Amino acid sequence: MPHCPRADLLGRMRRAVPTAITAIIVFAFAATHVVAGPQASPQTQPALTAPETRSNQDDFWLSGLAVQGGLVTARGPKGAHSIFLDNEQVKLSPEGFFLLGFDRDAPMQSSLVAILADGRRVERHISVAPGNWRIEYVRANLNGAAKTSAEFQARRGAELARIAAARLVRNESNGWRQKFVRPVPGRISGLFGSQRIYNGTPGSYHSGMDIAAPNGTEFVAPADGVVVLAASDAFTLEGHLLMIDHGMGLNSAFLHSSELLVKEGDFVKQGQVIGRVGATGRASGPHLHWGMKWNDARIDPKLLMPAS
Repeated sequence: MPHCPRADLLGRMRRAVPTAITAIIVFAFAATHVVAGPQASPQTQPALTAPETRSNQDDFWLSGLAVQGGLVTARGPKGAHSIFLDNEQVKLSPEGFFLLGFDRDAPMQSSLVAILADGRRVERHISVAPGNWRIEYVRANLNGAAKTSAEFQARRGAELARIAAARLVRNESNGWRQKFVRPVPGRISGLFGSQRIYNGTPGSYHSGMDIAAPNGTEFVAPADGVVVLAASDAFTLEGHLLMIDHGMGLNSAFLHSSELLVKEGDFVKQGQVIGRVGATGRASGPHLHWGMKWNDARIDPKLLMPAS
């Protein structure tokens, strides 16, 4: 078999470092043909500007590594007018930037395609690093949600319809360009992606990040955006639900609020007080549940906050 220096190097690295680090090294080798630009840890918010002096403007630029539950800012090759991620078209900014979000259960490989003005295609395959999820046991009171199945379903259908309609709203907000800030101080009491066991019964994985805080604590907008849903009447599970569109298909949802201080259609600025922490809906105690989605992909908010 021909001698392969890269294989020798990778073998020495595997013997020298723990398994978790080896996975990162393997990913880095696989992704070198994809990224033309600086790399960022998936634990930090990616930079929102790409260097104009890219060594290869005919290639894609990505701000960091792709990881399950993560968000990457990217820019297409020069002259690209359409971008597709796994055959789904993504929205481009006027400067050619776009977002890539990877769901908690995203496959380990994704395809990125740019269509240039002259009809040519530039395609790259992206390796997606796996997340590290855990099991959480939760004792949850159902508050007002403990009702008969028929009563619950009658209310739940209308609630889900409102949530789905809100997620389809698209505003020209530039919040997606900002470095997100923490909406409320407090202990992180629930992690994104965790498999949850509610009162001994397995449930779906946790779709956001929980921050424990006293009832009535004010929380702020983590980035600019437009309010697309403000549930003044508490939903059965989410309680007083607030949703903000940050633009480019990225939105935040804040659950279990005791009070909402903004209304649908309001434009909110980063750091603006938008509600108060509570325990409405299905909650085990006062906390802020912060969920994020990019199009249909659920994103871990913790990966967008500055490293603490």
